[in-house]
Amino acid sequence: MGSSRRILGTLGLLSCLTLSANAQTAGAAAPAPKELPRIPFTQRYQAVQHGGLVRASNSGISCRKEQSPQAEPCAEVKKGAAGVNSDFEMFYSEVDKDPDTYNSTRAELKVPQGAKVSYARLYWGGNLRVGEQKPPEDNGRVLVAEPGGAYKEVLADTVMGHRTDAGSDAYQASADVTPLVRKGGAGLWTVAQLNIAMGHSDVGAWGGWTLVVAYEHPQEPVRRISLWDGFESIAARGGDGTVEIEGLDAPAGSAGRVGMVGYDGDRGTLGDSLTVTADSGRRVSLSDGENPFNDVMNSTITEFDDQPFVRQPEHMNNLGYDADVFDLSPALSGGARSLSFRFTGESQGHFLGVLFVQTDARR
Repeated sequence: MGSSRRILGTLGLLSCLTLSANAQTAGAAAPAPKELPRIPFTQRYQAVQHGGLVRASNSGISCRKEQSPQAEPCAEVKKGAAGVNSDFEMFYSEVDKDPDTYNSTRAELKVPQGAKVSYARLYWGGNLRVGEQKPPEDNGRVLVAEPGGAYKEVLADTVMGHRTDAGSDAYQASADVTPLVRKGGAGLWTVAQLNIAMGHSDVGAWGGWTLVVAYEHPQEPVRRISLWDGFESIAARGGDGTVEIEGLDAPAGSAGRVGMVGYDGDRGTLGDSLTVTADSGRRVSLSDGENPFNDVMNSTITEFDDQPFVRQPEHMNNLGYDADVFDLSPALSGGARSLSFRFTGESQGHFLGVLFVQTDARR
């Protein structure tokens, strides 16, 4: 992220807001959603049920050629070497062999067998200004194909985050895709035509997508699941943001997980962290072997220190796109009625777009 970015202040917590709308399919006429440069985090969906949360995710762009003398070889960066997007010429990832798309990536969604999808939301975003300038009018549209299916147009159905300054032109959009995921189920999902710019600049290119799915399954524990989203810039060095989740009823020794989506975090640029405090008690660092405590926003797509699902392509360093899931259980050892998540920014800051939480609940 370029140093010219003006960083917004601390995240504000607003009252809960739950929105639900069907995804728009090809041919549907709908007005373009409103855009705002800052969207405070609010609750999008919550349920207490036998079941849980799963997600599929991938980045839409990667390095093609080194532009900085100190840059590691692009091939090594894709395998996980430290590297930042501003050190490379960036180019789209394309896996569908369709001449009518210029970027497309796949990721596996692991909905358990016998589960019923209760809610699904697709998030996508990136930087519109790099070596080229993409038109923001295309922010609210992507193509989505369920496993073995054909592309369907999906349109954003809520206010989009879109912030422009001297260095970047960043956005995030989202849509309710519950009917589509109920029909398509588990397997490899493909998302194409992300509105992200390619090329090289001091800020760099980034972009990707994440599909978050809540499901019910009678054989799984009773859990409270909560999906929050917004569009916030986490300040560089010393700036931070918080998201408060209340109304939990997690007993002592509960299991849990938390996932997040972030934009323009750099692998090897230190200072960014994610911590959680239960009931104003001990602060716990959410980190693992793939996401160090002082470099959580390090361009990874992982789950519990692993990559347990298939992605195409499957880069280790996603050069500015993070979609990670962490073990929340250490913060729940004494139970929890509330959780406070605190994010700090790396030396050049980053954007935060999604937070989803799953905790055990009392029967």
